[in-house]
Amino acid sequence: MGSERRERTKVLGARLRGLRAEAGLTGAVLAQRAGVGQPTVSKVETGRMVPSADVLDRLSRALGLDEPTAGEVRELLAAVEAASDSDQPTGGATPAGMTVDEEVRSAQLVRSFQCVVLPAMLQSAEYARHVFESAPAAMPGEVGRAVAARVERQSVLYEPGRESVFVLTEAVLRTWPGTPALMLAQLDRLLAVESLSTVRLGVIPWRRPVPVLPRHGFTLCDRRAVVVETFSGERVSDDADEVAAYEETFGHFERAAVFGGEVRELLVRVIKEFRDLGDAVTP
Repeated sequence: MGSERRERTKVLGARLRGLRAEAGLTGAVLAQRAGVGQPTVSKVETGRMVPSADVLDRLSRALGLDEPTAGEVRELLAAVEAASDSDQPTGGATPAGMTVDEEVRSAQLVRSFQCVVLPAMLQSAEYARHVFESAPAAMPGEVGRAVAARVERQSVLYEPGRESVFVLTEAVLRTWPGTPALMLAQLDRLLAVESLSTVRLGVIPWRRPVPVLPRHGFTLCDRRAVVVETFSGERVSDDADEVAAYEETFGHFERAAVFGGEVRELLVRVIKEFRDLGDAVTP
């Protein structure tokens, strides 16, 4: 993060921290009222994270800010975003791939469709390492921290009151980095996650035609935003028409997928194939 952007981020964080103190709230209470994680509140207040416009609005409402004060903090965020930041790579994420994690953390309903790479919230640590290492301009020093942060944020899958729906093409299960052993561990994780009451995992089998030709993965966060994932980065949109279009598209994919017992049978079959593959390539 560039020095100018860093200083403006600290100013925004300090202002929010002061407003929270004036309201007599702890960070934990504010996080609960705003529907975000407590680490998010801490990082924003200490200037270690720039909040999205949606997160800032949630915090403002939870603090009960009047319109002039809410406008003031929005202007502070605009100043952060306008600051020159030569240290930040094109695409707006350091490293690429973290935007979806932050957006998902603050959502109660997450719906993700993927056609090549596993959804961020389902990735094992080693799978995530390959994802971050393959991103454009990946910095070795950042990869380990990014992996740790991603794994920590996956705790939202276990929180009551949240719902996560993941729909994958079968190609996702067969597009693998590293070794067959990595994928065996990853597929075991999918089986474990699929059993959670807060998660629905669906797969579109290769024997079924896709209802819409997929061009990229995307993640819907509540009904307020969509994170569109591309090779070079991620783009967040809160445009109502675009979000609605992606919701409709997700519905098509969801109806084409198999869930429950059928998806477990499919996962077990793919696990056997990777196990056989591993036996074949092991010296």
